[in-house]
Amino acid sequence: MHYGKYRFVASFLAVPLLLYIVFVISPYAQAFYISMTDWSGFSADRNFIGLGNYAELLSDARFWRAMWHNIALLIVVPLVTLGIALFLATMTTVAGRRGMVGRGGVRGSRFYQVVFFFPHVVPLVIAGILFAFFYNPQAGLLNGMLRLVGFEWLTRPWLGDTTFALPAVMGVLIWVYVGFYYVVFSAAMKSLPTDVFEAAVLDGAGRFRTFVSLTVPMITDSIKTSYIYLGILMLDGFALLQVMLPDGGPDGSTEVVAQYLYRAAFTEGRFGYASAIGVMLCLVTLVLAIVVLRMGRRDRVEF
Repeated sequence: MHYGKYRFVASFLAVPLLLYIVFVISPYAQAFYISMTDWSGFSADRNFIGLGNYAELLSDARFWRAMWHNIALLIVVPLVTLGIALFLATMTTVAGRRGMVGRGGVRGSRFYQVVFFFPHVVPLVIAGILFAFFYNPQAGLLNGMLRLVGFEWLTRPWLGDTTFALPAVMGVLIWVYVGFYYVVFSAAMKSLPTDVFEAAVLDGAGRFRTFVSLTVPMITDSIKTSYIYLGILMLDGFALLQVMLPDGGPDGSTEVVAQYLYRAAFTEGRFGYASAIGVMLCLVTLVLAIVVLRMGRRDRVEF
């Protein structure tokens, strides 16, 4: 009886499992093998060199500088983006009118929801082109507004300055992703039971107290998942940076690992070394996910 049940289940899982192995597991295995060769990518010759590419990678200053840029993105962008999204979601979903804590939000919250989500509708490549013009030192809107209000001393070539190029890109990423996570947090907050907030109000808890002690603990899973997802995006960061600063920015001040990988493969013709970079980036991503999940481990809040 049990044998027939397991065979029936296995017959349904066989094809999806086979497809997963062929299209997901197999490319990872091939990339790892290529990373242990000196393959140029444009010939059939592949000489096995073992861990030679990884040994070179450990002493590659350019790789570690690019990794530091990714780490900076990983620290700043998720924290600021999720913080703003959490604040906006609280104001439009949980804050309530007339001082009441509960589902409702401030007046005009539906209009704000559309406005906040709109930047996420804009494709990332289009956003990169638009903000490249926005930061233009001569005809850009940012410097134009600064001159208009009398702050001409603040104008600068934003994407051409080694100090401000990476923060300028961070601003674009925050602008793009806030709307998406605002929607995620709003949906999570709308599922919270109102009686919990009503009980907290009766006990004398204010808005800030209910936010810290009730709202945040009950949407912790959504916050952790959002941080992991956005963190993975920041460990990539290729699309926007390749559009806005295809040469890695002034003096390589904005080059990320994905851009370095692209140049190593398609400009320098070192596919083996580029594969080693990709494997290292994959390992860093896995470590990030494990660390965030373990750090946020706590007793589940039931409601």
